[in-house]
Amino acid sequence: MATSQGRPAGSADRARYAQLLDHAGRTTVGLRAAPGAPGARMWGSGVLIAPGWVLTCAHVLVASDGRRRETGPDGVFGVAFGGRVVPARPVYDLSRPAPEAGPGAARADLALVRLLDPEAGHPCAWLSDQPATLLEDAYIFRGHDSGAHDSRGHDSGDTFIAVRFGARDARGLQFGSDVRVTPGASGGPLIDCDRGEVVGIVKGRHQQDHVGLAVPVTALRGLGPEHLVAGAEGLGPDPYHALMSLHDRWHWAGQELGRATGPTWFDAQHAIMAGRGRLWGVQERLQALDLLARLPAPRDPLIVEAAVSEVLDRGERPAAWSLRTWRDGHGALYQGSDPYTELRTFVHYLRIVAQLTADEVRDQPGEAAAAVRAQAVRLAEFVQAKAVVLQPQDRRRIGPVRRRPRSVLVEFEPLFYDEGGAELFNWSVSEGYGQGQWLCVDVQESAGGMPFEQAREQVLQQLGGRLLRADGAAGPGARVRLEVAVPEGHWHTAAGQWEVAASTRRTARLRPVGPGRAVILRDQGRREQVDPAWLRRWQGLRTAAELQALRVRPGEGAGARPGPCAESVWRLLERAGEGALPALCHTVADGFGRDAVGVALDTGFPAGLWPARGHGEEQDCDAGCEEFHRGVRELLQGSGGVARLPELVRQLRAKAAEAAEEGTHWARDLVLLYDDPEDPIPPLFTDRPQLSPR
Repeated sequence: MATSQGRPAGSADRARYAQLLDHAGRTTVGLRAAPGAPGARMWGSGVLIAPGWVLTCAHVLVASDGRRRETGPDGVFGVAFGGRVVPARPVYDLSRPAPEAGPGAARADLALVRLLDPEAGHPCAWLSDQPATLLEDAYIFRGHDSGAHDSRGHDSGDTFIAVRFGARDARGLQFGSDVRVTPGASGGPLIDCDRGEVVGIVKGRHQQDHVGLAVPVTALRGLGPEHLVAGAEGLGPDPYHALMSLHDRWHWAGQELGRATGPTWFDAQHAIMAGRGRLWGVQERLQALDLLARLPAPRDPLIVEAAVSEVLDRGERPAAWSLRTWRDGHGALYQGSDPYTELRTFVHYLRIVAQLTADEVRDQPGEAAAAVRAQAVRLAEFVQAKAVVLQPQDRRRIGPVRRRPRSVLVEFEPLFYDEGGAELFNWSVSEGYGQGQWLCVDVQESAGGMPFEQAREQVLQQLGGRLLRADGAAGPGARVRLEVAVPEGHWHTAAGQWEVAASTRRTARLRPVGPGRAVILRDQGRREQVDPAWLRRWQGLRTAAELQALRVRPGEGAGARPGPCAESVWRLLERAGEGALPALCHTVADGFGRDAVGVALDTGFPAGLWPARGHGEEQDCDAGCEEFHRGVRELLQGSGGVARLPELVRQLRAKAAEAAEEGTHWARDLVLLYDDPEDPIPPLFTDRPQLSPR
């Protein structure tokens, strides 16, 4: 194969793309029989795309008669590059999905080969994240017949052909050159020099003229576990995401300070792109893709499409190319826009990805979820750094991201007038997103207010539809939590027994809300000013090995502190262990029970349990009280942590409502106080439509 033939301006092009062509030659390999096999001939080519991984055409691994190539034990063959022949074996074959995958499985003439020598260090080519449509400055590369070096230390097979045109059609990428494509080029890379990246894998050539065909690298998006070769060790349940993450992280690591390496593929791209005036250049792309590679794969490819559609403002129209990962979505954003619009587009997309990723793990415990949250923060910080040059109106537009709510908060706000006057309220409904971020979606504010029962009835008239809309925004099958914030004197509110519309029909039937979704009570007096005792108690509950019920009952004699609670109640609560939760069988609407809850809040307790209709002070505890406290003890002992309490209480309410389990009727009107100081209710007197920062 000629190394300098092509179009008339070939020598000038080679000077312009010198670094890129050198890197392309170093990453192109030859596939042949196993190391040491006699008379080994090269089967075809391939390209190194990630540490230990070669991308080639699947047909290269098949002989002309359609049978597999003769290989060594366990299918081992040789990959020639860098002056050596390294053992390798096929791992994925996209042309032959497993039969059980069915007719819908992706098929493409691509295969992935794993190098078996873990010490075989090598460079990697850059795979494009966007589809190729038209090619002007391009080259194809052929692999190496052997591992020999030339006098400069380069592989002797460092050969290429200039492509004079290229375009995509239904069959793939067609290209033409002034010389015929030599046998052995199949599986080698097609390089778009204008973008400095691999856009295709050479598939074949026409027998009569100088026209060839390449498989677009975007066809690799079809890679799945169903393409795993029998007996091979793969990349897990999402091999495409895993492979491209290895690719992107390897290229970013190549730019680290102090690395004893020469020029990188990125350096070659930077040399080509310099002077084009782009605000989102190759360096921004390199860092962005590294940050995206550190995130989990999106749980559904449709999420990527939705994010791209939102950024490009194209509604629900599907993309021209399939999108599977955040990387693919990044590649879909190149629209030939002016530099400013391009920057704004990418910043907006990455802002959405950071928020969606954080939302996915916001309530999950454990180190793995914490690591994901940390990576989402890193991406958000990168976005913020790039957004500083945007116009104010664009920063405002990009700032609020359509997010998945985790809860709906109903708040009853008391109005304070003359002492002894009627107790009046305003109310509001907000969607919650965690960590003190709320969006007010409905509010009733007036100078005069209204009685509590009237405010409650107004809320219930529209609460069913509001909960259903939040469920839909939260994702398939989701049931957001209902949180009800009430002031002192209304801690007995049985929100779990509220009846709301079961659908959005005008004549929808009413159903109790408690059995179907988690319902918690919050103290309306606790807001963004987190008391140290509140936070300390919460952290103690989260780390406690086991939760214990702390039965609170009236003390003997008058205490030194004002109110019905004796000093012994204060001491009981102040000295309680980290895993303690107050439990009361008395009514908390007034008297001892109300004051006891106040003391519990004053001493920092974020959670507690009591019946909505507890008994008064004039009545002694009876068998029903003992059953209640026994049930609470059993609930807490097997809870598995404070974070699970809302759902466990919901399950109890559901069993009690259906009388499905004997001994659960005590939980029908069970009230769970659950006040998370890391997710405080929104502050008063703020701009209602905005997300309130924590």
